Amino acid sequence: MTRCGGSGGEQGDRAEDSAGAAAMPSARGQAWALARLALPALVVGVVCSAILLAVTAVEHLLQQALWHHLPSALEVDGASWWWTMAVLTFTGLMVGLVVWKIPTGPDPATEGLLGPPLPVKVIPGMLVGVILSMAGGVSLGPENPVTAANIALAVAIGGRLLPGIVAQTWLGLAAAGTIGALFGTPVAAALILSELTLGGRPTPLWDRLFAPLIAAGAGSITTVMLAAPVLSVQVPPYSPHAGDLLAAAVIASVGAVLGLAVVLAFPHTHRLVHRIRHPVVRLTLAGALLGVLGVVGGRITLFRGVEEMKELTAQAAAYTAAGLALIVVVKLAALLLAATAGFIGGRIFPAVFAGVALGLLANALVPAVPVSLAIASGLLGVVLAVTQQGWLSLFMAATVVAELQLLPVLCLALLPAWLLVTGRPQMVIEERAA
Repeated sequence: MTRCGGSGGEQGDRAEDSAGAAAMPSARGQAWALARLALPALVVGVVCSAILLAVTAVEHLLQQALWHHLPSALEVDGASWWWTMAVLTFTGLMVGLVVWKIPTGPDPATEGLLGPPLPVKVIPGMLVGVILSMAGGVSLGPENPVTAANIALAVAIGGRLLPGIVAQTWLGLAAAGTIGALFGTPVAAALILSELTLGGRPTPLWDRLFAPLIAAGAGSITTVMLAAPVLSVQVPPYSPHAGDLLAAAVIASVGAVLGLAVVLAFPHTHRLVHRIRHPVVRLTLAGALLGVLGVVGGRITLFRGVEEMKELTAQAAAYTAAGLALIVVVKLAALLLAATAGFIGGRIFPAVFAGVALGLLANALVPAVPVSLAIASGLLGVVLAVTQQGWLSLFMAATVVAELQLLPVLCLALLPAWLLVTGRPQMVIEERAA
C-alpha cells in the first residue's frame, strides 16, 4: 500500500511538474506578447498627444484672432452682443462649407467618444471643422474628433507598419493615448477602458490594460510637459459636515435629471434641425441661434468651458442664483443645439461646465453646502447622464475639485444618480439603414 501510494504520489508530482512546465512557456509567451506592445504603445501615446496639442494650439490662435485681434484691428467692441452674433453666425457658415465641400466623416451626432476606425481621408476635414467650431465659440470640445482622428491614423499606419498587431489593439492604444492626453493622466484612460472589452472575456483586466496604459501614460506625460493643463477650479478646502451625503445625492440627482433632459431631447432636436438638408444653411442658422444663446447667457457660456468654469468659479459671488440658473440652462441648450446641428466636437467638456455651474447654483441656494461638494456633485450628475460612464464621471468630479476627501461621498452620491440614468438612451443618434 505504501509503495503503491508512493508510486501514485510520484506520478501525481510528475503530472503537476509536467503541467507546470507546459504552463511556463505559455506564461512567458503571454508576457513577451505584452512586452512587444510597449514601444508601439509609447509611440502612439506621444503622437496622440502631439495631434491634440497641435489642434488646440491652432484653435487658440484662431480664437484670439476672432475675438480679440480682429475687433481691435477694426476698432469695434469685441465684447458687444452683435460681435458675438456675427462671429457665431460666421462660424456656422464656415463649418457648413467645410462639411459640404470636404469629407468630414459621419454626422457627429451619430458618434460617441470611441468608435470604429474612420477612413483616413476624413481626418483633415474633421480637424478643420473642430478647430473652427471651438475657436468660434461653439459649445463643444475636441475629445470626439481628435480621438477619432488618432484611432484612424493608428489603425491605418500601425496596421501597415506592424501587420501582426490587430486593428482592435491599435484602436485601444490610440483611444488610451488620446484620453490620457486630454485629461493629463493615464488614470482616466484606465477607468474608461475598464468598462470596455478590448480583448477576449478570459483576458485578465491588467493584461488588457497593459499596453493602453503605456499609451495613456505617454500621452499624458507629453501633454503635461508641453502644455501643463489644469482642469481643477480653485475652491475652499472641503470640510465634512453632517448631511453632506444627502446634499451630494440630491445635487447629483438633479444634475442627472438635467442631463437626461438634454439626452432625451437629443433625437427630437436632431430630427427637427436636420429638416434643413443643406449643411451650409443649417449650420449658418444654428450658428446664429448659438449667437442668440451667447448673448442671453453671456460670453462665459461660449466655447468648450474649461477656462470658463475656472472664471465662473472665481467670480461666482458676482452672480445671483437666477444668473447661475440661466447659465446652466443656456449652456445645456447650446450643447444640445451644437451637437445636433452638425458642428464637429465632443460633448464631455461642455457638460463639465454645466455641472460646475449647477454646483455653484446649489451653493448659492444653500450656502451651508460646501462649494467643493456642490460643484463635484453637480458635475457628477450631468456628466453621468451625458456619457453614461460612471468611472469617467467620478474621475472628472474628483479632478475638477481636487479633493480626495470627497471620493467616499461622491461614490455613494453616484448611486441614486445612476438609478436615474441606467437603461436610458445614450446621447448618440442611431443611424437608420437607407
